[in-house]
This record gives sequence, C-alpha cells and structure tokens, in this order.
Amino acid sequence: MTVLRSLILFNLLFAVQSALDLVYLWGGVALPDGLTYASYAHRGAYALIVTALLAAAFVLIAIRPTDEKRQPRLLRPLLYLWVGQNLLLVVSSMLRLKLYIDIYLLTYWRVAALVWMGLVAIGLILIVLRIRLNRSHRWLVRMNLLALTATLYVCALTNFNAIIAGYNVAHSQEAGGKGVVLDICYLASLGPQALPAIDRAIAFHLSDAHLSLRRAGLLEMQAGDMASWRTWGFRSWRLQQYLNTHPPSSPPS
Repeated sequence: MTVLRSLILFNLLFAVQSALDLVYLWGGVALPDGLTYASYAHRGAYALIVTALLAAAFVLIAIRPTDEKRQPRLLRPLLYLWVGQNLLLVVSSMLRLKLYIDIYLLTYWRVAALVWMGLVAIGLILIVLRIRLNRSHRWLVRMNLLALTATLYVCALTNFNAIIAGYNVAHSQEAGGKGVVLDICYLASLGPQALPAIDRAIAFHLSDAHLSLRRAGLLEMQAGDMASWRTWGFRSWRLQQYLNTHPPSSPPS
C-alpha cells in the first residue's frame, strides 16, 4: 500500500509539472520574468536524473513476477501513468534544450545532455516493456546495458567536433541565424575538424585577423597529424581530402 500511495502522490505532483510544461513549452507562453532559457533547460535536465531513478525504483519494488496475483489492481495503471508522465518530461526537457541551443548554440555538454535524455527515454520505454511482457529485473538491466553499449559505440564513431562547429557557424548571428555571436575561441578549441566550418564562416562574413590566425594554427595541427603514423586517422585523412579540394574562399568585400 505504501508504494501505491507513493505512486498516486508522485503522479499528482508530476501532473502539475506536466501542465506547466504544456503552458510554457507547447503553448508558447513567455517565461516568467527573471527566468532565462538557460536556467529553464538546466532545471529540466536535473529533474530527469531524479525521475529516472524513481521510475526504476518503483518498478523494482512494485512489480515482481512471483507475487503478481497479490498486486493491487491500480498498481500497473498507475505505473503506466507514471512512466508516461516521465516520457512527457523527457520530451519537454528535449524541447527546453532545443530552445536553449537555438540561442546559445551547441557545446559538448549540450550534446551529452541530448544523448542522456535519449537514454532516459529508452530506459522508460524498456520499463513499460518489462511490465507489459512480465520480464525479470535481470532482463531490464541487461537491455539497458545493451542500449548503453550501442550508444557508446555510435558516439565513438560520430565526428562531434565537425557537427558542433558546423551547427554553430550556420546558426550564429553572423550567418543570419537566431543564435548568439560566434565564439571563435570555442570554435578553434574543437580542433582541425572545425576547419570546414571556419572556411564557411570566412566565406560569408567573418574576415578578422583573429579567425585567420586560428585557422592557420589548426592547419599546422592537421599537418602534424598527417605527418605521423601515431596521430594519423580516418577523420584526419578525410579532412585532408577536403582541404586539398577546397581552398579557403576570400571573404566578401
């Protein structure tokens, strides 16, 4: 009965949060005074950590195949409602982060937050399958580990440096996007993989000496990577093919 009462209470509390998200995110209502998209996005990300742990704890405690007949009738519907509200919170948090990224552009931590939210969503879906298919706790843990392994494998093969650099240049104020002014220092910190994005920035607007100097430094790093077999890699080779066929464009006068 304690678990049942807890589920009722948490569902009511999350109904309030879901209603607020529907108003501010999906309804297009402006945020309250003093609340920025940055703090709004951070609050959603922190809440996901707690709710993911609570959702897993409720399933581990409440749903046991051995005593299924003794479970209250309302237990499973309340669990489905609880997981459904958690999924809505994940989607809302992703939208919060999107609104944040639209203005403040991409960083590694923001990409990591998106990946984390995706993993939470997969975990919640697996919880529903665990309840629906009457699987064991061991199955739930094994499937989550499989999802985590697949995510790590995909992330290891993804060129996030080039993706972040390209997105930031394309959505910056200089490119006519909704984002803030391009952070040249952060762009250069992404390494030689940011060179195609830097070339696009130089081509359409930015022609200051600082960016050109950063580009020259990245070209030296790329040449060093290609000169040694210890640092040579497939991404470096692909980047070199681009550099060989795309000389830097002159900025518009």
